[in-house]
Amino acid sequence: MFDATGSGAGMMLRADGGRAPARSGVRGTGAPGQTDETGTLVPPPDETARIDPAAHALARQIASRLAVRRARRDVTTRRGIGDLLSTPYRGASDEIDLDRTIEVLAERPVPEDEDVVVRERMRTTRSVVLLVDVSGSMRGERITTAAATVGAVSSELAHDALAVIAFWSDAAILLRLGDVVRPMALLDGILRIPARGLTNVAFPLELAQQQLARVPARDARVLLLSDCVHNAGPDPRPLAARLPRLDVLLDATGEKDVELGRELAARGRGLCRIIRGHRDVAPAVSEIFAGA
Repeated sequence: MFDATGSGAGMMLRADGGRAPARSGVRGTGAPGQTDETGTLVPPPDETARIDPAAHALARQIASRLAVRRARRDVTTRRGIGDLLSTPYRGASDEIDLDRTIEVLAERPVPEDEDVVVRERMRTTRSVVLLVDVSGSMRGERITTAAATVGAVSSELAHDALAVIAFWSDAAILLRLGDVVRPMALLDGILRIPARGLTNVAFPLELAQQQLARVPARDARVLLLSDCVHNAGPDPRPLAARLPRLDVLLDATGEKDVELGRELAARGRGLCRIIRGHRDVAPAVSEIFAGA
């Protein structure tokens, strides 16, 4: 079991008290609304919780097919992005650091190419928070696709700082930012949480902000996987605006609120991409992370 102090592998947020009635109008094809619910931390399901074998097999199969375009990790320099640093010449820069190069050449009268020091912009490690909707509207094939997406995306982001938060009217932190990433364990973690309850998008956005509090804004981003049918908790749009960047993968295979999804992405200076099946996931994620 996980403890309630945050020292375990994950934590949950659970709304306390009863359900307050929705106050906003109907949006999209669902019935989103705002309530006065607040959240408290409680332990999430442990690793012995049952996973449906058929859903588990299908999610792993889909995850293995989600070929998210891999960012180039061997060469991290990209013009105009990151800090300007001195680095050995590798054929990709024309700005020589004369002072550093002279120092090197003073010790090596017959220099190699890499003895020339150049100035290049180096990308730092990204910090990414994945927010995964496991509410009642996401049950069935939708939750299987969500779990597969978590497995595939976390595999591609394993060399970055990653956090994963599952949410419904409550929320569970399955991976804290900077902890070791185990993609298939995260996939399993999503499937261990039964799809149930209302959808409170505000909770995970608030948690994401906390996870990224000490990360430079240029290196921080949030990816929301949801149908965006927000029907519990406060208006999530002000919280989206406080994040460094928020991108939305909006599942449109059932009830959905495309308008809210687009508003959240716009407030968060990110992209909203519509998903109508697992085949849409890889190109959408690749587009979202292109150049980032």
